Amino acid sequence: MTDSRAQLVAALVDAGHELTGGDDDYAPLLDRIGDARIVLLGEASRGTHEFHEHRVRITKRLIEEHGFNAVAVDADWADSYRVNRWLHSGGRDRTAAAALQDFRAFPRWRWRNRELLAFIEWLKAHNDPIRDVRSRVGFYGLDFYGFHSAVEVALAYLDRVDAVGAMLARQRYGSFELFGDSLDSYGTSAALEVSERCEAQVVANLVDLRRRRDEFLRREGLVAHDAFFAAEQNVRAMKNGAEYYRALFHGRISSWNQRNHHLADTLDSLLGHLEWRMGRARVVVWAHNSLVGDARATEMVSLGRVNLGQVARERNQRDVFIVGFTTHTGTVAAAFGWNQLPIPMRMPPALEESWEAALHEAGAGQLLIDLRKARPGILGPSRLERAIGVIYRPENERHSHYFHAALADQFDAVIHCDETRELELLDPTVEPTLQPCPV
Repeated sequence: MTDSRAQLVAALVDAGHELTGGDDDYAPLLDRIGDARIVLLGEASRGTHEFHEHRVRITKRLIEEHGFNAVAVDADWADSYRVNRWLHSGGRDRTAAAALQDFRAFPRWRWRNRELLAFIEWLKAHNDPIRDVRSRVGFYGLDFYGFHSAVEVALAYLDRVDAVGAMLARQRYGSFELFGDSLDSYGTSAALEVSERCEAQVVANLVDLRRRRDEFLRREGLVAHDAFFAAEQNVRAMKNGAEYYRALFHGRISSWNQRNHHLADTLDSLLGHLEWRMGRARVVVWAHNSLVGDARATEMVSLGRVNLGQVARERNQRDVFIVGFTTHTGTVAAAFGWNQLPIPMRMPPALEESWEAALHEAGAGQLLIDLRKARPGILGPSRLERAIGVIYRPENERHSHYFHAALADQFDAVIHCDETRELELLDPTVEPTLQPCPV
């Protein structure tokens, strides 16, 4: 081992705290989080059990001991809001499994897994004894991939409060029926300017909805405010999603930035809504490392890309705390290609020049690294970092699944799980439906 390598490993050990599965595992992390209103918890891969396990354990502590009142994930707003209704004893669902049924599009297994199922069952048990509904913990999606689900929810709201407006909205949203269930064709139609007209219809509906906001809210007080907020976020998701797919079709870097600004804007709207409703707002966000780790500390910056973590830090400064996750080897649930079924895949050991390999050499099975305690300069230089999405091609790993990052600037803390295993899927044999590809 070279002197510089030995110094790097020693710095990781000095800043580290071994995780043993005990009650005190996260005490140093919770102390560091302090009064932060937004805690972003990442994942190095979409289908890893240990990442979900740690996020669940940390989130429970934040809810029970530190007053966090919402969990936000990088999933569709409409699909996630069905879970939120169930947590607040609304809707027709009687079980957590039923509440997860709107997660139908590829990759449904990201959310339809036993780890998330157990967590929302716990959230329900936590909420039920709380008589003041305003104090119950919510579950929200920040993303906009699910166009058709968002349309259905928005129309259901308008059917209840404004029958004429619902009729007009149906005429406007009819534009999207040209594209069926696949929004790949929506992006393709940009060349024919058909999708521009559809976007204009969605924008018109958002304007109408906001114009009549006060009228709707006077009718039912708190219940109406929650319903209006949910409907407005659905229409925003449709508007921003339409712009995203058009940019994606043209191959623009701006499509990535549009999506991440939407994630950040939805998070800000959620914080504002919770503050109005409860007088306080503290939110835990679950998303991929590539979304929550500050883009300015990665090679994204050279491409002109931003991400949720960067924007959240810029807007909220000290109110944000970011935790990344890494692994050295093991198995992961992923698909070989788009719209294919997930299977367990073996991850080869991390590349020698990566952060993961250095963390492996630090010697602990599971290690919490407080990057704010790290010796200045030692963890500053950029190194390779592994990122696995819903699609994984191990044979092409260096090109497709590694990028350069300066760990101490990207995150505030990192949890390293040296050997990991795949998620436990609820329905691994169900054929996914075709939708555009997330990270």
